[in-house]
Amino acid sequence: IPGSGHKYYLQFTTEDYKSGENAGSCLATVLYPKKKTPPVVNIKCTETKDQKKIQEEDNRLYQKLRHQTKPIIANNIPDSYGNIEPALEPVWALAVAGSSYIMWEKSTENLGYSMAQVKSAKQWIRKDDFIEFDFTVLLHEIPTQEIISCHMRLIWLPGHPLNVKYFCDSENQGLEEGSGMESGSATGILHERRENF
Repeated sequence: IPGSGHKYYLQFTTEDYKSGENAGSCLATVLYPKKKTPPVVNIKCTETKDQKKIQEEDNRLYQKLRHQTKPIIANNIPDSYGNIEPALEPVWALAVAGSSYIMWEKSTENLGYSMAQVKSAKQWIRKDDFIEFDFTVLLHEIPTQEIISCHMRLIWLPGHPLNVKYFCDSENQGLEEGSGMESGSATGILHERRENF
């Protein structure tokens, strides 16, 4: 688009992260603006997985994390052999979901990201119903092959979008916030001072 940037039209299928089953198909448009801002994404998905089943899985994950008597503190998920302890799978799942907001906002036409490892995770016990974690995640930058370290604070309650704030060590920027407004979307960036994190 003259003066705006490149726009892409995509059609793709999604799969359940854990089971690998087909979860639906999507149509999307992605505009990479000429100025350095996150891509503008419009997406419509047709889900093949039953919404009730998704809610039940979310609630099982939530119950595992919510009823901790001591906060979860963990390092190196997966370990150096690629293994994830079963008790830490919910922590890994939350970190994957949260880091997807970081990867979405940092991606450009020429750079992409995948999550390599949760270096550290710490749960905060809250008085309300929300779940809160601090993570340090390592992102694999493609094609540079660099490993980017990001600190991420994630707050979640089933039926609500994830609230994700993050700071990546490779950047000389302030704190950024990404939060989904509905399943499969991310909006906005909020810059704050790092000391307020």
